[in-house]
Amino acid sequence: MSETSANPFGGLDLLSSAVILLDENLAIRYMNPAAENLLAISSKVFVGCPMAGVIECPERFLAALDSALNHGWDYTGQNIDLRLTAGELLRLNCTVNPVDTPQARLLVELWPIDQQLRATREERLVEQQHANRELIRNLVHEIKNPLGGIRGAAQLLEHELNNAGLREYTQVIIKEADRLQDLMRRLLSPHRPMQPGPVNIHEILERVRSLLTAEFPTLLTVQRDYDTSLPELIGDREQLIQTFLNLARNAAQAIQRQPDDKLRGFGQITLRTRVARQTTLFKRRYRLALEVQVIDDGPGIGEDIRERMFYPLVSGREGGSGLGLTLAQSFVQQHHGTIDCESRPGRTCFTIRLPLG
Repeated sequence: MSETSANPFGGLDLLSSAVILLDENLAIRYMNPAAENLLAISSKVFVGCPMAGVIECPERFLAALDSALNHGWDYTGQNIDLRLTAGELLRLNCTVNPVDTPQARLLVELWPIDQQLRATREERLVEQQHANRELIRNLVHEIKNPLGGIRGAAQLLEHELNNAGLREYTQVIIKEADRLQDLMRRLLSPHRPMQPGPVNIHEILERVRSLLTAEFPTLLTVQRDYDTSLPELIGDREQLIQTFLNLARNAAQAIQRQPDDKLRGFGQITLRTRVARQTTLFKRRYRLALEVQVIDDGPGIGEDIRERMFYPLVSGREGGSGLGLTLAQSFVQQHHGTIDCESRPGRTCFTIRLPLG
C-alpha cells in the first residue's frame, strides 16, 4: 500500500504553511508537520480532539469556522491572536475553506506573522533610536556650555562672598550643575566606541547578580537558570554588564514597591540563558544566537508607558532618570541584537538576543 493511499492527505505534508483539517464537530482530523511544529503538539495525540481543546480562539475566528461549516463561506483573517492551552500566544494570518471529503469539512491554513511583526518593530525602534540619539546629542551640546558657565560663575561668586549663609546658595548651584553635567554625560555614554572581545555571558550575569544582591540584600532572591554549554560571544564587556544591570535593577526597584506605592516584602528575579537557532535579527539570519531573559515577579509595566519605555527620560518610577532602558537598548543594538519585553502583573520578562554565528 502506498503512503498516499494510507494517508489521503499526504500531499499536505509537504506544505510549509500549517494546515489543519476539521470535521463537522470542529474536531481535528489531520495536521501536517508544519502545524505540529507551530502548535508544538503531536497529531498522534490530538487528532480527534476538539480544536477548542488545543487553541483558545477569538470570537471572530469561531464565527468564521461556523460560517464556513454551515454556509460554505471562505474566510481570510489578518493578524489573528490564537492562544495555545499552554499559554503561548500566536499571532497569525489564516484562511478557512470548506472541503468535501468523507474525513473532513474544513481546511484551516495558518501563517505565523510574529517574525514579520518583530522585524517591523525592530526597524521602527532603530529609526526611533537614531532620531533620539541625534536629538540628545544636539541637546546635550547646547546645554553643556551654558551649564559650565553657570557653574564657573557660581564658583567665582562663592570666592567673593564673606557670608557663609550666602555660600550655601552657591553650593546649591554648583551641586545642581554637577548633577546635570552627570546626566549629560550619561546621555552621551552610548556614543562611546565599542571595545569588543570574547566574553562569557555567565561571568557577566554573575557580576550583575553579585552587584544586585549587594544593593538589595533583604529584598529579593536572584535565581540562575543557565545553559552552561553556551559558547563565548564577541562583545563589549562593560556595555553588556551595564545592560543587564540596568534591566535587573529596574526589576528590583519594581519589586520593591507595590502598585499602591507601599513597600513590598520579598520578590524574585530570574536570569535565564538559552541558545536560539536559526534566528533573524535585523533582517539578518544567524545560525545561532544567545538568548538572555531577565524575569521578575513584580507588578508589571504600566500600559501607559509600555510603548514608550525605551524612549529617553521616560520612567514609570517617581524620581527615575528614564535612561536605564534607553542605554540598554542602545548597547544591545550596537551588538546587532534585539531587546523585547512582555509584561503583566506578576511577571515581566525582558528578552535579549545577541548573535553567536
